[in-house]
Formats: sequence, C-alpha cells, structure tokens
Amino acid sequence: MNIIEFTYDLKTIDAIAATVLEHLDSKVLLFRGHMGAGKTTFINALLKAMNSEDMATSPTFSIVNEYQIPNDKVYHFDFYRIDSLDEAYNFGVEDYFNSEHWLFIEWPDRVEALLPEDAQSITITSMDDTIRSLKLTIDNKLLTEHNAMTEPKF
Repeated sequence: MNIIEFTYDLKTIDAIAATVLEHLDSKVLLFRGHMGAGKTTFINALLKAMNSEDMATSPTFSIVNEYQIPNDKVYHFDFYRIDSLDEAYNFGVEDYFNSEHWLFIEWPDRVEALLPEDAQSITITSMDDTIRSLKLTIDNKLLTEHNAMTEPKF
C-alpha cells in the first residue's frame, strides 16, 4: 500500500485534481476528512478535470447527486446523514455500487460494510484556512493486468 501526498490551495486545486486522476486504479473513490475540509470542492475540481460541465454540490440532503462526464457519469454520495445500512438499502445504494460508473463517496465509514472492494481513499486535511493536504492511497494489490484501468478513464 502506497500513499501519495499533495498540498494545494484554490489556485493549484485543478492541477492537483488532474494529477490525482492519473494515479487512480479504481472508479470508486472514498473521500475522508472532517466537515468543511474541502471534499466537495475537490470533487468539483475532479469533475472539471474529467471534462464535465456540471458543478458539484454537496448531496448532504439528497444523499446522491449525478454528474455527466464524456461517455460516463459520476455518482456523488454524502452518507453523513445515514444512520443505518437499512437507510442506504432503502434508496437503492446497491444499484449504484454495482454500476460501472464512477462513485465519489463522502463519509464512507457510515456504509463501510457495503463499499466495493476496489475503492481508493482520498483523505483531505486542512493545514490552515487556505492550504489543504490530500493523501491518495494506492493499493498495489489492485494493480494487476486483469483489473488495472487500461482504457482511458474519461
């Protein structure tokens, strides 16, 4: 397991998002960080790097937002308000998780038992009011000829 760390601010967030996309080996991203750390802001930068015309907004109340990217889509989840796995099942989380689309998941600990095995973690930490640290976890076990992303990601 390797961890790549980046430091960024709003001036450099788009370049860092593009770099993070180059290091992904999964279409399932788990976003970790405290409230207000900038998870949704970084997701917005990822969408931009993926050539989406959509603007990410926090799905805290809707639980899931859908964004279009060329030839695919992204489902953006915020499980902060989920109190049980039954709640997740009730809105059809399995259908989303079993799709071949991108999954961006905030507060993944709330649905840990349901998460796809090939998920990658992104942890965002506030260093001060404007600087963030991002740690991308790369699981070398997932990088096999069979399951590594070999086609363009977006």
